[in-house]
Amino acid sequence: MPRLSQEPFLHEGCEITGATLGRYVEIGAGSRVLFSSIADYSYCDRFADIANAEVGKFANIASFVRIGPTDHPMSQASLHHFLYRSADYWDDAGIDEAFFAHRKSRVARIGHDTWIGHGAVIRPEVTVGDGAVVAASAVVTKDVAPYTIVAGVPAREIRPRFAPEIAERLIALAWWDWSHDTLRARLEDFRHLPIEAFVEKYG
Repeated sequence: MPRLSQEPFLHEGCEITGATLGRYVEIGAGSRVLFSSIADYSYCDRFADIANAEVGKFANIASFVRIGPTDHPMSQASLHHFLYRSADYWDDAGIDEAFFAHRKSRVARIGHDTWIGHGAVIRPEVTVGDGAVVAASAVVTKDVAPYTIVAGVPAREIRPRFAPEIAERLIALAWWDWSHDTLRARLEDFRHLPIEAFVEKYG
């Protein structure tokens, strides 16, 4: 495992297009990140596919996750690429600019300190709140509240990650905005303090 730094670390075979990557970001082998922003300390494992998304800090994105999968034009006579990627098929036809602009506008948002499990899918225009957990293979079609655990197809709430009052205090604390040095100084408390004691000490 690499020693991470201010510069994003890209493993072999990544495709990064129109993306902004923060400090201590790691992108797993074979992953694709298109027209997205990934904030400080977040990472994705192997073969993640992230498009038209805003990913917060400290997001934990497992392998084979898909965020913001693109749609096909279901109301037209055909679903196929030739409708909007027409230049791939004919010399005298351009791409459908409006279609691509609409696709980019449908942003998926992933909050801070989230965990997106292996093979999960987050649909366009869905927000996964801070501290939420999405189980492996879930398909998320609607917003997930902060500090909530969801699973299934389509994803449904399983339980809160923390009691509401703890979740509210964590959101107010916004520890994900602490400096790198502060995180290091408080590392042992992150590791060992019960959550109630943690928010009492720092909240």
